[in-house]
Amino acid sequence: MIVVYCREIGGLWCAAAVEDDKVLATNFGFDEKRVVNGLLVSLPYNVPFQVVEEMSPLAEKVLTSVGLMIAGKDVSLDFKFEIARLPTYSRRVLGFLAKVPVGYVTTYGALAEAAGGGARAVGNVMASNPFAPLIPCHRVVRSDFSIGGYGGGAEVKRAILEREDRGYKEPTKIKVGGSVLSVFPVGFVRKD
Repeated sequence: MIVVYCREIGGLWCAAAVEDDKVLATNFGFDEKRVVNGLLVSLPYNVPFQVVEEMSPLAEKVLTSVGLMIAGKDVSLDFKFEIARLPTYSRRVLGFLAKVPVGYVTTYGALAEAAGGGARAVGNVMASNPFAPLIPCHRVVRSDFSIGGYGGGAEVKRAILEREDRGYKEPTKIKVGGSVLSVFPVGFVRKD
């Protein structure tokens, strides 16, 4: 059975849905009810779930990681994300996105170039990312380095990125499978 956990961390509500040793979804925001409802939308349809208060060790680790990521810390993604239910293209894009390190962003276009498809298709995957912020859709910005959209709001996206800034100065490339993903220092993000 899918088990849903929610707790407040640093003024934000963080939620996780887990089953056995797998993470099915994560979410965060300012309102507990909206966070839980947003999480439930990401779960497989017509599968029973239970909201509980007592944390399992996996849920504790996941929620702690969500809180650390929101705080701008480097977090190991050694979780088993349940991505099999997602469309093939979404799995591919999220796999590339998971490789973008703290201190860097990529653009919708660069992600599309590496993973295939178009920038709008990548944007649709970001909008439906069931593992935010652990698979860091907040690290995807527009080609002009303006902040772009974010489910939690542009201010939240900008605040997370500011906390993640490590002062890097040069863009770099990351090899993912047979492709190359261009990433750019967080400092490239426009301040307006």
